[in-house]
Amino acid sequence: MPPTAAISIKQLHAKTGEWVRRAGQSKTPLPVTDRGRLVAVLAGANLPVRARQRTLLPAYAALLAKKPGRDVLADLDVMRGGR
Repeated sequence: MPPTAAISIKQLHAKTGEWVRRAGQSKTPLPVTDRGRLVAVLAGANLPVRARQRTLLPAYAALLAKKPGRDVLADLDVMRGGR
């Protein structure tokens, strides 16, 4: 079977085992579509998973850096600002 850019749910349903084995051996994920719309991706267990990058809000980063206090309500007021 020649390599494809994507497979449909119908193709996946017809030969699930074959497609899963193929995805497991491949170095690239295999897109799965439903009526032309991407709905899933088959990827081998050996492919690395990219970690998400988190972005901290400046006020939250400052609160994390601050030494814990005894007054939780005061800390909440600092976080809320003028809200």
